[in-house]
Amino acid sequence: MNEQSVRKYTGVSALSVILVLLVVPVLITQVTQTETRRFRGVALEDTQYTEINFTNTQQRIELGGMLFVPPGEGPFPAVVVIHGSGTSTRNNRWYLTLTQYLQESGVVVLLPDKRGSEKSQGDWRSADFEDLATDTLAAIQYLQVQDIVTISKIGVVGMSQGGWIAPIVAKLSQDVAFLVSIVGAAVSPDEQFLYEENHNLRQMGFLPGVSNLIALISTAYHRNVGQREFWDAVKGFDPLPYWKQLTVDALALYGRDDTNVPSADSAENLRALENPHIQVKMYDGSGHALAEPVDIGDSVFRKDALEDIRDFVRSVSDRP
Repeated sequence: MNEQSVRKYTGVSALSVILVLLVVPVLITQVTQTETRRFRGVALEDTQYTEINFTNTQQRIELGGMLFVPPGEGPFPAVVVIHGSGTSTRNNRWYLTLTQYLQESGVVVLLPDKRGSEKSQGDWRSADFEDLATDTLAAIQYLQVQDIVTISKIGVVGMSQGGWIAPIVAKLSQDVAFLVSIVGAAVSPDEQFLYEENHNLRQMGFLPGVSNLIALISTAYHRNVGQREFWDAVKGFDPLPYWKQLTVDALALYGRDDTNVPSADSAENLRALENPHIQVKMYDGSGHALAEPVDIGDSVFRKDALEDIRDFVRSVSDRP
């Protein structure tokens, strides 16, 4: 075998090894993948709510939503839900399971339609987190003037990406009495997205080192091409200064097995602030949705986390 043939053979061998490392683990994962768990949650048709409309006067956007009122006279504490990433749909069982639980526990819930979704105007794709915070401010103002139910204190509940927005709202409004962040990242959007993309690739079957490299490439593509409008809007955002300045009681909940948000780093970052208003809870066996672990049940939202949220809202609301 001459030198040219050796080089060609070596090149082909190296390429074969690379292809094996890339393709074979993915194929094995796809072939051996088990059926996805089916989770139980509350459906929209199982709920009772009042259709509402309100206006974000700052940005001239008409917004729609649903108001869930507990039985009884009141006054009741109330929360405004802040949506996660992407569009919102009214039949989201994760949101509705939390909403109905709080409603039955004596908490008014305003579940808005995210701007650009369902019955709300605007476009979330080009909005930064400060823009989206003004929608929640408008919802708080609506609660203060509505005559459907008597309300005592008002808080916000940030779901996933809404956990970035919730402390912004608390800084901008003196009417926010408490804050709950449910699996909201306490890292930058760049760090969160890289973490999520890396785990998405691993779940497809890519090996850890390979997934890291591909994630760097794919996240760079989305930031600069695929989702450039959104990433330009949130570029440079750092949630920690908002958490540091927080002056109302807050509860942050994380799932230890979260593959969307770096829960361990987020919890550590919040604790490192040493802000006495912030409580952090970590739930073993749950991922991003805080669903019940395999050995406990199949609820889309684990009961102990719901109880912790209820108890937190009650404790804050009972204070003078």
